[in-house]
Amino acid sequence: MTKKHKISLSEEELVLALRNRDKIAIEALYDMYSSSLLGVIARIVVDTAIAEDVLQETFIKIWNSFQSYNTEKGRLFTWMVNIARNLAIDKVRSKDFKNQNKNQELEINVTFIDEQRNTVYKPELLGIRDLVEKLKPEQKAILELVYFKGYTHVEVSEELDVPLGTVKTRLRMAIIQLRTYFN
Repeated sequence: MTKKHKISLSEEELVLALRNRDKIAIEALYDMYSSSLLGVIARIVVDTAIAEDVLQETFIKIWNSFQSYNTEKGRLFTWMVNIARNLAIDKVRSKDFKNQNKNQELEINVTFIDEQRNTVYKPELLGIRDLVEKLKPEQKAILELVYFKGYTHVEVSEELDVPLGTVKTRLRMAIIQLRTYFN
């Protein structure tokens, strides 16, 4: 197996190759800038696998939107760093990413507490599951999304295609109904 030589072009040569959509341009981009761009992304997106996915999205976006790059407005590297940074921020702000992290943190914390106290959480023993089942279906759906899946009120509104005020009212009514069981 032979070692692959890294491709290195001057910024002007790289810009020209990207404008011409030459194959060597994407290879040079990767060889010359992948580690630097991954470093920028990894500071924002801590998970290595997700950061690598964002890096791939970055190269695709650079390739597909290169016509918008203007050499008079700044250096190529600065433009690419902004793309990488913006994609990383978008990923961290995305609903899927937030929900994934909320669920992981909750699972880690619950497992840690269970191990420390040698306990197992079984809501059916507390009767909470039965109490939630007694709620109206629209209240139950909202309660599950907010408290068990970590959705925000706005996300629930979008998910169920219900006005935000209705989501808040139904959630409040569900909580009031559950409180009556404990008073």
